[in-house]
Amino acid sequence: MLHGLNTYEITRLLVAAVLGGAVGLERELSHKPAGIRTNMLICLGAALFTILSYDMASAFGGDHTRIAAQIIPGIGFIGAGVVIRERGTVIGITSAATIFVVASIGMAVGAGMYGIGVVAAAILLASLVVIGRLEQRFGLHLRLMNFRVTATSDDIAERVRRIVDELGITTRRWNTHRTDGSLLAEFEAEVTVPQERDLVTRLSALNAHCEARPIRPVTAL
Repeated sequence: MLHGLNTYEITRLLVAAVLGGAVGLERELSHKPAGIRTNMLICLGAALFTILSYDMASAFGGDHTRIAAQIIPGIGFIGAGVVIRERGTVIGITSAATIFVVASIGMAVGAGMYGIGVVAAAILLASLVVIGRLEQRFGLHLRLMNFRVTATSDDIAERVRRIVDELGITTRRWNTHRTDGSLLAEFEAEVTVPQERDLVTRLSALNAHCEARPIRPVTAL
């Protein structure tokens, strides 16, 4: 028969909840999908399934990793739920990857491997906080921008495309039409801050009026 819940298993569940909650807090403060409750429950659930896998195998025989092995495809399903596609841009990849790692932390703690679970959580938090701040500081994060170039020359669209191609920027949603005697070329592109500045500088040098506006995608719940 299965034995009752012991102190060691309770401790594992509590540690898993704390580590998952710590990661979730960072996500919550960053206003990202999958916050405190989601990451805490995922880490707790992964730990519980790992504990059950060991206990059931000990009680009834069989492979003690069988239940734990099913955590991975289950987490993949949850991770896919936080990834959305908006205006041709995929967002939520970091949140999905975070969920994947949080589940592995829960599995480690559930197996009694506290050290590796704590270290993995620390590395994950460092990656999210430190690297995230570096990306913002140096403008390395990609942003979906809308560019509008207005000029009187009829070949402005071709000249804009030539500059974009030279910079190696992938564009979408091209639209060209006349307005108030001028020709307007409009497009969207995912660029970093340095790329945006370089592109605006080169487009403005065409004796044209250039506007760049960020496109805010719908935030996943």
